[in-house]
Amino acid sequence: MSARPPYPRVRRTRAALAACCAALLLAATGCSFGEPEPDPAGEPPNFPTPSTSASPGGAGRQAVTTVLAKGLRVPWAIGFLPDGGALVTERDSGRILKVGPESGPDGLRVTVAQTIPDVAAAGEGGLLGLAVSPDYRRDRTIFVYYTTERDNRIARLQLGGEPTPILTGIPKASVHNGGGLGFGPDGQLYASTGDAGERPDAQDVKSLGGKILRITRDGRPAAGNPFPNSPVWSMGHRNVQGFAWDAAKRMYAVEFGQNTWDEINQIVKGKNYGWPVVEGRGDDKRYVDPITQWSTSDASCSGLAATDRLLVTACLRGKRLWVVELTDTGAMLGQPQELLTDRYGRLRAVATAPDGSVWVSTSNHDGRGNPTPEDDRLLRLVFADGGAGRS
Repeated sequence: MSARPPYPRVRRTRAALAACCAALLLAATGCSFGEPEPDPAGEPPNFPTPSTSASPGGAGRQAVTTVLAKGLRVPWAIGFLPDGGALVTERDSGRILKVGPESGPDGLRVTVAQTIPDVAAAGEGGLLGLAVSPDYRRDRTIFVYYTTERDNRIARLQLGGEPTPILTGIPKASVHNGGGLGFGPDGQLYASTGDAGERPDAQDVKSLGGKILRITRDGRPAAGNPFPNSPVWSMGHRNVQGFAWDAAKRMYAVEFGQNTWDEINQIVKGKNYGWPVVEGRGDDKRYVDPITQWSTSDASCSGLAATDRLLVTACLRGKRLWVVELTDTGAMLGQPQELLTDRYGRLRAVATAPDGSVWVSTSNHDGRGNPTPEDDRLLRLVFADGGAGRS
């Protein structure tokens, strides 16, 4: 694997970042960066030159975008820590990065927190999802979803310690490995899996492929699951990588279609979402229709985040964000709006930060993009109309 550029430190306090972004709501200006610390490997430092700009979104919605970090490699998932920093997985390197404030006056800084040794990155597999324990201040525990030589699996660990697998045997392949991981409002751990190219598995409740799973922190099926002694929460999925909950605790997931439709679905306990029988909306009442769908060329979305009444999904092939506003009942209000189209290339992870802003990662080094010297990047969005991302 080729040498990677050192990770820069952003000399900026959180207050300075917020002030800079607030000023940008009136006019686009730059934020200054100081000299980064030398790279531990002795390589020359990579001086960051961030860009901050306002992006139009349909119906008057605007988003102020700041580049927080550069020179990453396929950042796949983002999870926030109690100190306001974040952990970011890199798919191909198997590294967990720490991004964010450290003790003292420094602002954002990127360091390697840990490498997961048995990650076998190939195709769409590697170090994928990450979830921070809701009790992190007490237990210092995180959970990761990753591909090995034998399977996809979920493990728990404390940074610096050995991963302890809690659920193994999730089907793996060069494509459709799923990989989403997150704690729900009920305190249980949810994971999204792909069909690993074996379409019938999505309709087989005994298979872990093509499902959304709900498990305890020890990897056991959570109480109240719809199928006896099973971790399966919903089925009939082709390849779900991102999911989120809105303020009303409704769950949504974004799904890769094959050649016709990509979807956002509201996920309901025990329901079947149709793959491989149905792609997009259909006439078969056995399967749940999506709340919205796009052609694959405009979407192929990976990450999903919820903020206020909005769902924000980050798209790879579509090279944009789609923003969906929800009604009080959880249906889509109006038409989806697109942001950042063709500005940063392929977009993958999206997560709502504790301050209400939205963080997004690019994925231009994933073998299907056209990386620039700055890629891959970590972006921060603040919605200027107050509809989301207040800070």
